[in-house]
Amino acid sequence: MPDMETIVSLCKRRGFVFQGSEIYGGVGGFWDYGPLGVELKNAIKRAWWKAMVQDRGDIVGIDAAIIMNPNVWVASGHVETFTDPLVECKNCRKRVRADQIPGEACPNCGNKGTMTEPKQFNLLFKTHVGPVEDDAAVAYLRPETAQAMFVQFNNVQTSMRRKIPFGIAQAGRSFRNEIITGNFIFRDREFEQMEMEFFIKPGTEDGWHDHWRDTRVDWWKKTFNIRDENIRVKVIRKDRTYIQGPDPDDVKEEKPPHYSKGNYDIEYKFPMGWSEIEGIASRTDFDLTAHQKLSGKSLEYFDDETKEKYIPYVVEPAMGVDRAVLVALFESYTEEQVRGEKRVLLKLPSGVCIVARMKSVRRFA
Repeated sequence: MPDMETIVSLCKRRGFVFQGSEIYGGVGGFWDYGPLGVELKNAIKRAWWKAMVQDRGDIVGIDAAIIMNPNVWVASGHVETFTDPLVECKNCRKRVRADQIPGEACPNCGNKGTMTEPKQFNLLFKTHVGPVEDDAAVAYLRPETAQAMFVQFNNVQTSMRRKIPFGIAQAGRSFRNEIITGNFIFRDREFEQMEMEFFIKPGTEDGWHDHWRDTRVDWWKKTFNIRDENIRVKVIRKDRTYIQGPDPDDVKEEKPPHYSKGNYDIEYKFPMGWSEIEGIASRTDFDLTAHQKLSGKSLEYFDDETKEKYIPYVVEPAMGVDRAVLVALFESYTEEQVRGEKRVLLKLPSGVCIVARMKSVRRFA
């Protein structure tokens, strides 16, 4: 496997990914996809949409607005809890996440004992809607695509006449004002997500959670030809964290998010170590209940056959497109010796192969 610097160099040289606003020095966490990059990105999105929506009879798709009523983010907990601990070095003024500092020294200048006490920094990108920038006009760029699928649950279920269990899927851009970005396109401030909310009857969530874990791991392996030693599942419960797959002892204790009963994190072995490429959360009825309470609108489901009325539970597979691009590049990167010279090529799997889609990229085959 190549290192990250090799992939970064390849991406710029071959027209996959460029630094955003590069001639002005760029902006951290924002990247532009070039001619080959956008084809690869679109091929991944097509593969996901086909597997999650077009090839299934129980999932439908939507495409919601990026800016939503700010009460959406109040109900979801993002306004109050979507934070990271921020510290600042008193010497060099470098700001970093408190949970990413090894020891007491500043990671920038090396001075010890100069870091401020942590304070919580909200990751929401704030903006204003309308001509007046006052508190009444405050809105947020969405930090995830999931919430639109919850607030539109009734409209989709009624208009499509769907019965539980069924899912709603969406792919689109999200924004997070990360304190620290890094590892190329792995952690960005603007990125694309592909998420699906699968609505189920309470009491069946554990079985569906396992089902979607297995389904999604299988998709990753088949779509990107991932070797078994490069993919695993981290199980995050409220009482313990453990690994299913390679390097079982390489694990740190974590807690699931506030909205989750438990998570399966699908991880890939990048050069910087095992890192998440998809999360599968058992979200219970947290989101629908929160939106029902704040909006005053019923989000209950009525089962015509059993005459039961309940708020559905949800299992959510959610992945980032940009991280999937990295997986495709790392898994397909190949070096060959041709007449004594090294040749670099990407042996992309057929599901995300871009050569056949553009005449202008065939010279890279």
